[in-house]
Amino acid sequence: MNMNSPEPRSGFAQEIDAVTLARARRGDVSAHAVIYKTFARPCYTLAMRVLGSPAAAEDIVQDVFLKLMDAVRQYRGDAPFGAWLKRMTVNAAIDQLRSQRHIGPDDPERLFANAAETGAVLAADVHDVMALLQRLPPRARLILVLHELEGYTHKELAELFGQTESYSKSILSRSLKRLQEWLNTKPDVELQAWPSRS
Repeated sequence: MNMNSPEPRSGFAQEIDAVTLARARRGDVSAHAVIYKTFARPCYTLAMRVLGSPAAAEDIVQDVFLKLMDAVRQYRGDAPFGAWLKRMTVNAAIDQLRSQRHIGPDDPERLFANAAETGAVLAADVHDVMALLQRLPPRARLILVLHELEGYTHKELAELFGQTESYSKSILSRSLKRLQEWLNTKPDVELQAWPSRS
């Protein structure tokens, strides 16, 4: 392996060449297939983290790629294609949470007041990140996933939710605290906060 060559990109950081994008804009089915093959897995992974349901994540992938067939004509290249597609995926997941009335209240106090209490955490859940994430209120889980795993800044989250930056910071802090409380039911397990982002 050549140590000077750049690392292969994965997830939404993968690139689509200009020719494939041009063909996709014209409605070329084979170009859409290339885009699907490149981005279906990252789209599914993000939806699964947010929604916690394989069926719901599959619905998001289908919805996003159906919309993409028309939406790609409006893609101007202002942002990397993967970032643009990630935003479509996040919006679709938020829409699904809202349609199921799972997005929860805007007020952080009410959001966590309605969350599952620290009660019994199964030993298996302590080592299963997805199980612990699913115990968080959907809005809190969404903010945590977008900030800590997908790299969204608090400024971007503020724009996404129509709130201040302190809003997402508060939800993130409470989410990490709640996860830590659940993990503290097992004294030998500790949640390390992810590196802070601005």
